[in-house]
Amino acid sequence: MISEFATTHIEIGGLAGSMILFFAMAIGHALADYPLQGSFLASSKNRHNDSNTFFGSNEVSPILWLHSLTAHALIQAGIVWIITGSGALALAEFIIHWIIDFVRCEKWISFSMDQALHLVCKLIYAMILVSGFAMPF
Repeated sequence: MISEFATTHIEIGGLAGSMILFFAMAIGHALADYPLQGSFLASSKNRHNDSNTFFGSNEVSPILWLHSLTAHALIQAGIVWIITGSGALALAEFIIHWIIDFVRCEKWISFSMDQALHLVCKLIYAMILVSGFAMPF
């Protein structure tokens, strides 16, 4: 079910509706990628980082990065779901955000490319909604 906020801007349609939805998701992205991610998730989502600094001398699980990266992608997906009301877009965001951040942690892409890809996804979501493309849930 599409959110009331998204429905209002879908009805506006065109470039204006798309840009308002994009702007809302960009704000949500900034919140989820910076203050809601925090230093723990930002560091521990990278499998190459030493997360012992957060746990002292206790042994850290070798799959902590997997939990942390997944948690961060879920936060991002939640923001998309709250703004759009679309579970399908939230699921897409979860999967795509997880992959983009993984390849960034592997240093296959730069930080700037990481951020650009995230924002392009938000723009595509906005265009999908305004185009009237039916979302399955």
